[in-house]
Amino acid sequence: MAWALLTIAGILEIAFAFSMKASEGFTRLLPSLLTLASGLSSVVLLSLSLRTLPVGTGYAVWTGIGAAGTAVLGMAFLGDSAAPARIACLALILAGVLGLKLVSAA
Repeated sequence: MAWALLTIAGILEIAFAFSMKASEGFTRLLPSLLTLASGLSSVVLLSLSLRTLPVGTGYAVWTGIGAAGTAVLGMAFLGDSAAPARIACLALILAGVLGLKLVSAA
């Protein structure tokens, strides 16, 4: 259950980043509210997953999902650079996230 909560928290972290961009510096109401809701929900789910998972593993996976997911979706939908070196670095992040999951006792 902790891994499911952590995965959802990571996905909400992606929503947090995209809604923050859409809020245009918190000048647009709906995206600003979505930023606050997704950010708070993400942190709450992270904290719940840390009841079982080691803090280092949980935090690293949470930030990895958020960072890699935001970068990939930015490439897909916002025209962010998809340079081969950037994709290789994202692959390393994902490999680290999967590695932490595989070696975790929880």
